[in-house]
Amino acid sequence: MSREPKISLANNKGRRSLDGVEGFTTSIGPGSIFTGTIGGSGHVIVLGSVEGSSELDGTLVIGDGGRWIGDITARHIVIAGEVEGAISATEKMEIVCTAKIRGSLTSPFIAIAEGAIHEGEIHMGEVKRFTDQRQSD
Repeated sequence: MSREPKISLANNKGRRSLDGVEGFTTSIGPGSIFTGTIGGSGHVIVLGSVEGSSELDGTLVIGDGGRWIGDITARHIVIAGEVEGAISATEKMEIVCTAKIRGSLTSPFIAIAEGAIHEGEIHMGEVKRFTDQRQSD
């Protein structure tokens, strides 16, 4: 019996980047270490450690407790853990309040929660203002 990894993201109910994710094709579990390049079109969740790069045409989630050293490229990116490297989302990037990032961020749309730590440059497309329509529980 296969168990879907639990996403440890603060208040992930209704999180827009995760709405289209029906399952993760790849998971790096807590305590696991991966070195190399992760690529493909599936969705990936990292709860352990990665040292390397990514070229994903899907969603990449770095969960609370997850760590990534290296450059990241994916369609959608959600970060709740730690990253050292350049991060590029082709559509959308969400940074959760538990995130600690050292490196540049590049995306047409970037949402950063209060409490997240980022040291580096931010490169965005057009700035779009919005009102969060999600209900707090």
